[in-house]
Amino acid sequence: MSSIAPLRDFVVGLTKIYDRNLPEAVVQQQGAALLRALVARDTWLPDEFAQPHPERYSQYLLHCDPLERFSVVSFVWGPGQKTPLHDHRVWGLIGMLRGRESETQYEVAPDGTFRAGETTFLEPGEVATLAPGVNDYHLVANAFDDRTSVSIHVYGANIGGVSRATYDPVTGTEKAFISGYSSEDVPNLWDRSRQKEAA
Repeated sequence: MSSIAPLRDFVVGLTKIYDRNLPEAVVQQQGAALLRALVARDTWLPDEFAQPHPERYSQYLLHCDPLERFSVVSFVWGPGQKTPLHDHRVWGLIGMLRGRESETQYEVAPDGTFRAGETTFLEPGEVATLAPGVNDYHLVANAFDDRTSVSIHVYGANIGGVSRATYDPVTGTEKAFISGYSSEDVPNLWDRSRQKEAA
């Protein structure tokens, strides 16, 4: 890791966008541009927030806005790991930092079950968007069976505290959950002492 400054710059930039009281769709659009710049280089994420768990994917909190208007999370996928079919209930952005991710979108059928739609792949540097009522149901997976993948997710809330749901695609059965986070620690964005030492 060379410097956490790009993450700090992202957080500052998105906070300024929120402070302009723009419509949510505009916040997401402008946030996507900032996220694209953040994931364009893979030098800033501290190693402890890129460690896979042997049994399940990890969701590390990198930053939560003090007013819980947005959160930034690193998703770390061990080989072949995937989510269940789930929703978000807030807008989201997914930026691919390293590796490759697959996303399968689902639609709710009239009988309450789910139909799988297109599966797309996210490559390093690319950003995808999510919005409730548009494309909020999906299943995400590490596209690799032999290596770790890492993506940076941004949500329009404190995603670790949002009540959401997973779904059985065959029966449509809904199971409520609150994800929380994989670590109680967050990176220190504001300590510039090491930066000064390096100068």
